[in-house]
Amino acid sequence: MRIVVLDNDRSQADVICQVLTSAGHICHAFPTGKELLGNLRKDSYDMLILDWQVADMGGAEVVRRAREKMPEQAPVLFLATASGEDDIVAGLAAGSDDYMIKPLRRSELVARVQALLRRAYPTQNGAEQLQFGQYVFETRPGRLLMDGAVLDVTHKEFYLALLFFRNIGRPLSRAYIHEAVWIRETAVPSRTMDTHVSRVRNKLQLKPENGFRLVPVYSYGYRLEKLGA
Repeated sequence: MRIVVLDNDRSQADVICQVLTSAGHICHAFPTGKELLGNLRKDSYDMLILDWQVADMGGAEVVRRAREKMPEQAPVLFLATASGEDDIVAGLAAGSDDYMIKPLRRSELVARVQALLRRAYPTQNGAEQLQFGQYVFETRPGRLLMDGAVLDVTHKEFYLALLFFRNIGRPLSRAYIHEAVWIRETAVPSRTMDTHVSRVRNKLQLKPENGFRLVPVYSYGYRLEKLGA
């Protein structure tokens, strides 16, 4: 999952991202509320972690404005000090889902994040089947079916297609696609991504008569559209 962190303590932000990356997630950190919200206008994330005391903006305002730009079910975890009872009350009242007391304990951080993600995205954690109209993704064997027929797709094509379907209507940047599908491959030529996208479009027959359209977003990335939605 993609997790965004707001913390003006660089060392703490680095620790959080290191722990979450080791747990298999993608983590991006920002030092100010302004930078975080600016990034949310162009990139999508599945969860927000924030230090309740950031310099440029109140925690409640960050949560409110971030929720306007993130998926509705995206969980929010905030960090507070042991003496910050007022912050804890304010954070929960602002709609946050959980909190942790600083200094952070790594194993507890992973446990709380995983619990929040399982609750927010039950169909994406351990599910064997995900269905989107006539398309069925069997996540454990990595098998993709269209109208009951198995499609001949590679491992990367499967996860690229699944990424698009999990984000229908949302423009995905090339950087986001790269991190989600190619993960540890640092240099992926632009034409390689374009070729994989073209294959997904053709193999899944993502065309208007089938109710979907996979389109490029100029100078940004791609978006899967569900027609008539």
